Amino acid sequence: MNGFNFRHGSDAHNHTDVESSDLMDVIAEHWGRNTTRPSSAQVPAPVAEPMNLADAAYWAYQLQGISEAGAVDVLVASRYDMLVLEPTRTDWSSDDRHFDTRGMVARLKDSLASDGAHRKLVIAYMDIGEAEDWRWYWDWSRDWDCVGDPPAGWPDYILACDPDGWSGNYPVAYWDPAWKDIVIYGQNQDSAPYGDYTSVLDEVLKDGFDGIYLDWVEGYEDEAVVAAAQAAGKDPAVEMIAFIEEIKEYAAARNPSFLVIQQNAAALSDGHSELFALIDGIAQEAVWYDGDATDDWDDPDGYDWEQPSALTSYYIGYLEQYLDAGLPVFNCEYALQHAAMAYANSYREGYVPYVTRRSLSRLTTTPPPGY
Repeated sequence: MNGFNFRHGSDAHNHTDVESSDLMDVIAEHWGRNTTRPSSAQVPAPVAEPMNLADAAYWAYQLQGISEAGAVDVLVASRYDMLVLEPTRTDWSSDDRHFDTRGMVARLKDSLASDGAHRKLVIAYMDIGEAEDWRWYWDWSRDWDCVGDPPAGWPDYILACDPDGWSGNYPVAYWDPAWKDIVIYGQNQDSAPYGDYTSVLDEVLKDGFDGIYLDWVEGYEDEAVVAAAQAAGKDPAVEMIAFIEEIKEYAAARNPSFLVIQQNAAALSDGHSELFALIDGIAQEAVWYDGDATDDWDDPDGYDWEQPSALTSYYIGYLEQYLDAGLPVFNCEYALQHAAMAYANSYREGYVPYVTRRSLSRLTTTPPPGY
């Protein structure tokens, strides 16, 4: 041997082989051919294949507090099969704009789901029916008191204030090409305020998310949206389905396995069975329990509001259509004292439930049975 050469190592210039033996074969197999130069051993594969959405038994939903110290560690250590998360770095109202979303997604995709055999699915929250004044694309004033028309200088597609009281959220005419550019296509975006940002969907794809969780699909039922659609000679339900289809096609062209999950608006399928081919699942909030629109985890008004039985029956009736179409139905109930009942009701209907508080600022303290 010359310079500690077990089949070409560690002397980088010594290519003289030694006589083969069982010992040398074992060393070569497990050590690689060279301990100085890059090894010929293959790079380890990712921890596991992603969980199939239809097989997900446990999921979680967090929109706030992700940039806090240790928050990502908690998500990594969790055993949820699917995590629906705020992309965080697209929030330009604070230092969250500097958050390493891509790094977070990579860590989470390298962590195991509940079965110990698959990795977690990591899904990005994405509001497609409302403009949010803290996002990277917002380049207008923030001084509207929601009285009268929106301020001069705001885009024409911004129609009203959020009907549920979420500050800084504004229903939009989602069929407007300018809004579609922001959400999907990234065209005609002035680079001055946006830097390298192109579209909401582009940023999600760049960060490596497995899919998107579409909020405010229910915009098609909003009074201001309906009025604007009628004035434009459009059917708001048809326009919403077309919008989802454009989102699906754009994402699939870049990632064929990209998932699209609809939040709420289960009645959109009424007379529109074509919707089922455009989504991979639906998640319905507050089938049995709701809470006030609050950012405070400890606010007692943020959970345990029992829904009217007629509304619960309405949701169940429409969600049954999604189940019949072979789509998984997830639901998020806002309950604490009634958490056990919320889970029992959900399992009875065949849903995959998550019970938490309205602020969605940390993982729930009432995880699903068996989690």
